Amino acid sequence: MNFPANIKYTKDHEWIRVEGTNGVVGITEYAQGELGDIVFVELPSIGKKVEAGQSFGTVEAVKAVSDLYSPVTGEVTAVNKEIQDSPELINKEPYERGWMIKIKIEKSSELISLLDAEAYKKLIAK
Repeated sequence: MNFPANIKYTKDHEWIRVEGTNGVVGITEYAQGELGDIVFVELPSIGKKVEAGQSFGTVEAVKAVSDLYSPVTGEVTAVNKEIQDSPELINKEPYERGWMIKIKIEKSSELISLLDAEAYKKLIAK
């Protein structure tokens, strides 16, 4: 399983890659594996305000529907249209082409409470 060191993880299995004052958000390889084949994703519109720990959308797999939780507070600046047409990209490339939204980070202090790769590995090993 892949645990990129250049991203932060949530206990709810989302990840964020910080790029300056923005963040790219998706779900982890572990999460997509637990869900199984992803068939649909519902994402917010550009300009929507999201709050850390609050749901910003859903991902639907053959087995279940799961809420997506924002790792930080901010404003959605981009939505990955490619996964809306081809949701299986989340299964194939969760950290690259399978990203979900981009957020303009409002409170960078929230990043401190997120997990690094080692802490996330320990979390899912339980």
